[in-house]
Amino acid sequence: MADQRQEPGEPPTWGERLTPRAREIVHAARDLVEESGAEKLTMRSLADRLGIKAPSLYKHFPDKQAVEVQLIAQMLDECAAACEAAEAEAPGSLEAIADAYRAYALRHPHLYRLATERPLPRHALPDGLEDRTAAPLVRACAGDGELARAAWAFAHGMVILEIHGRFPEGADLGAAWKKGTRALIR
Repeated sequence: MADQRQEPGEPPTWGERLTPRAREIVHAARDLVEESGAEKLTMRSLADRLGIKAPSLYKHFPDKQAVEVQLIAQMLDECAAACEAAEAEAPGSLEAIADAYRAYALRHPHLYRLATERPLPRHALPDGLEDRTAAPLVRACAGDGELARAAWAFAHGMVILEIHGRFPEGADLGAAWKKGTRALIR
């Protein structure tokens, strides 16, 4: 499955159209988060990465949270695209969508943590993005929203524990993943 990450200069699919400079700032923030974790993202570290003074960033974003919202929107958009691709290859397969979700999260653990370990800034996200992200899972659960929530809770719990290294060494996470998704299907 191809990584859906955008490159600088591409029009954003994850939200409001940004200026080229704002896209450059978001790209640099993404690189910083992917390399070092969300804890290392500050306006100063972002400015240093771009070779500018921190106050210059405020011409494009009111604060760090606004930059983080763009990163969260990217993550949701990319994760949705990954799950949509899995759904296209295996329509109706909860296992395929769950596998795509896990693969995306494990490829982008710091971005995933930024987007999922805090309250979701729904009010600031592009309209319809959260629904789009959930749609493949809801469809795989035959429209059963409660089952989709349970499946997401399972997937998120497994992924975040895996990212944090909470499973014992040698645990067969692939087998646990398959058993869990199959249990939800029943």
